[in-house]
Amino acid sequence: MDFPPGLSALSDRYDVVLSDVWGVIHNGVASFPEACEALTQWAQTKGPVVLISNSPRPSHDVVAQLDALGVPRSSWQGFVTSGDATRALLKANAPGKVWKIGPARDEVLYEGIDLVAAGCEDADFISCTGLYEDEVEVPEDYRDRLKVAAERGLLFICANPDRVVQRGDKLIFCAGALADLYESLGGQVVMAGKPYGQIYDLAVAEAERLLGRPVDRARILCVGDGVITDVKGAHDQKLACLFVAKGIHGDKAVGPDGQLVPDAVHALLDAEAVGATHAIGDLVW
Repeated sequence: MDFPPGLSALSDRYDVVLSDVWGVIHNGVASFPEACEALTQWAQTKGPVVLISNSPRPSHDVVAQLDALGVPRSSWQGFVTSGDATRALLKANAPGKVWKIGPARDEVLYEGIDLVAAGCEDADFISCTGLYEDEVEVPEDYRDRLKVAAERGLLFICANPDRVVQRGDKLIFCAGALADLYESLGGQVVMAGKPYGQIYDLAVAEAERLLGRPVDRARILCVGDGVITDVKGAHDQKLACLFVAKGIHGDKAVGPDGQLVPDAVHALLDAEAVGATHAIGDLVW
């Protein structure tokens, strides 16, 4: 693993960037101008940028959020989400009754799919996009209901494999944290977002559409800050990865002076038995 000063140092090695969103180009409150500029420079001088996000909503519904946070359209050309990949799992379980766990803003995930809302006692399966009130709730608030569902043998479809995400200066629990709890109770979980293959298949197909030709997977660079999602996903798909180490794991990767500590970065990745091709503090050009 090497430590390039910026994305420009890698421009001769790759043709396509598959970039994570939350934690790399924004924090849920505001965009990161230097990261957005780095992706814009890549798009203008090298090739397409495809955003690959564990958002549980379809990509078309997340674009307005990116616009509102000040992420310029010039910084990306394609966009795929865990929501896009999850819809195939939902359709495979339709028609049926589903216990929907998640905020009302995620209801768009179910549009056009023949599913009826139900509770843990009478649903056929579970679909989780997050916590109902993620600013105040924690996974333990769901233990009793998830125990009932696990005892009934319900399948748990997780639309966002992230365990936590940074919203401003706070860490917010995501659907992946509820999936972990459900598995600990003996329940079965399936996911299609990062680090699983379905979302990467969608992202590569989108890159090839933008290029107008097949892409050599050795010329694809994944960018992300989540070790068990972004880095593991790239690792499992045998794709190169630029690990943005000051994201959600920043407290474990930097020293008192705010600079990356290479040994700490290596230890962070080794703890999850994954490797990254490159590492950087924040995404810059």
